Amino acid sequence: MNESSQFGCKRLADYKSEPVRMSKKIRKSLILLIATVALLSSLLVGPQIAASRAQATGAARAKTRNSAVIATTAAILKETSDLRKLSILREVKSGAQSRADIERMILKNLDEETTPAEMHATEQLLKIFGLAPSDYRYRPSLVKLLTEQVAGYYDPKAQQFYLADWIDLDGQKPVMAHELTHALQDQHFDLRRFENWPKGDSDAEMAAHALIEGDATLAMMLYMSKNPMIALAFVRSLGGSANGAEQFKSAPRAIRESLLFPYEQGTAWTTQVHRRGGWEMVSEAFKKLPQSTEQIIHPDKYFSYEAPVKVTIPELNRTLGPGWVRADYDVNGEWGLYLILDQFLNDSAYSKSAAAGWAGDRFSLYEEPKSGALFVAQMTVWDTARDATEFFDAYAKRTVIRYPGAGKVEQMATNGEGTLIKWHTSEGDVLMELRGSRVAIAEGVPASAKIKDLLSTLWQ
Repeated sequence: MNESSQFGCKRLADYKSEPVRMSKKIRKSLILLIATVALLSSLLVGPQIAASRAQATGAARAKTRNSAVIATTAAILKETSDLRKLSILREVKSGAQSRADIERMILKNLDEETTPAEMHATEQLLKIFGLAPSDYRYRPSLVKLLTEQVAGYYDPKAQQFYLADWIDLDGQKPVMAHELTHALQDQHFDLRRFENWPKGDSDAEMAAHALIEGDATLAMMLYMSKNPMIALAFVRSLGGSANGAEQFKSAPRAIRESLLFPYEQGTAWTTQVHRRGGWEMVSEAFKKLPQSTEQIIHPDKYFSYEAPVKVTIPELNRTLGPGWVRADYDVNGEWGLYLILDQFLNDSAYSKSAAAGWAGDRFSLYEEPKSGALFVAQMTVWDTARDATEFFDAYAKRTVIRYPGAGKVEQMATNGEGTLIKWHTSEGDVLMELRGSRVAIAEGVPASAKIKDLLSTLWQ
């Protein structure tokens, strides 16, 4: 599979999100807040922002810090406006927040934007794909991670941005440029329209988030290049203390990499758009949105506007047996399938190649509440039969590693149409079937299911 050229920044780990669809809840919380993850600084210099400087508290200090942020906002807004080529339509409110304030904001936003059922589904999805351990608790881990990492955020509802009050203000000016770019985006393109993204297409939501963050990060980098002394202060505000990233380092890899995706891949993508058509073309992208993570990873796919194939999966309740309930229905996308593969293959180049050639997909997650059993079905579509075969082979290798001790029952041609592989595992059967440019996958198949009926329904 020939992978399109990728214009990546220095390789990191976070890209907020899912990334697979499972990162939907992360993206959903930050698409509202448009938070600047402190680790985006590693795009430039690598270390983590340290929290050691400004742990002192007190009303007087907070008032002074807040006044300083407000006083600095107008000047940086003007400079950012000139750099980004977006006029200032109204003043932007600003302020500083403590770590406790930011945690309250994160909790409030999660409660408003996600239901307990959605949080539970995301947690279960991570587990069935083997992307998180069986005892992983998604919501509390996410809150701790975001509280640790957020250096600042812009809130479209209040049309105001906030900076973390424990980081030196001079070192925060590039973060202010980033957040004020979000304010300018909001004034011109209305960021609130991204809040209520249609359910069932999280891959496209991830791509839109990459546009938003990539745009702001590129503007921040240009701001720093024009202000070397401010850039130096920013670098000095960074510390190498490992204590500043404990939650990030302990988070599942899929969460870490999905958090960084909008900043890393989004900046690389925005850079290519800017090279082709300047800021005018970047602004136009808010009208002609990228449609998939494939278009972000491979900018040529965006320039040709190669639309994803819309895939559907019929209801599978009847074929699974009584008691099964569908918990989620969404799109993994090229990025999500890459994460699922490489979690076990641990060969980034091979996994990226196997995920390239993606044309569309859909998954359905089911749960049997009484037993806690999980089942997931996927239908994937590829540009060519060769692409489908490469993905099929890679997913088969991943499956053998994912389920230690799995016994392959058979590999056979099915009605002359394709190839079927079946494994027995401690978590239910796994089925994979290749037909032309499509690959169907079923994991956690219960003993009560009729395999023939399940496959027949899945291929409808």
